[in-house]
Amino acid sequence: MPLEKAKPFKDEAFYDLAEFFKIFGDPARLRILKVLQPGNISVTDLAEQVKMSRSAVSHQLRILKHARVVRVRREGKNSFYSLDDEHIDLILKLGMEHILETGVN
Repeated sequence: MPLEKAKPFKDEAFYDLAEFFKIFGDPARLRILKVLQPGNISVTDLAEQVKMSRSAVSHQLRILKHARVVRVRREGKNSFYSLDDEHIDLILKLGMEHILETGVN
């Protein structure tokens, strides 16, 4: 069966994709995303697990939320964060799998 020809992307799509991948270029954000993989977690618990201040975690979460990488669920005064969707989880898993199999680690 012949391979389908890839549809061309507009230049704007490449710019958007480059901006999206920049989000994954910060080790602190990657640690936060790794902790968020199982599901909902509060800022306080997240800060404790990644060994960062609540303020620093909140700053990174704002960036991640703006990029639609994480989502927030509010319960009263508490906010719980999780990965936005399964694509983000897959990107993290495949990226780490690639790093570990190529011996870059």
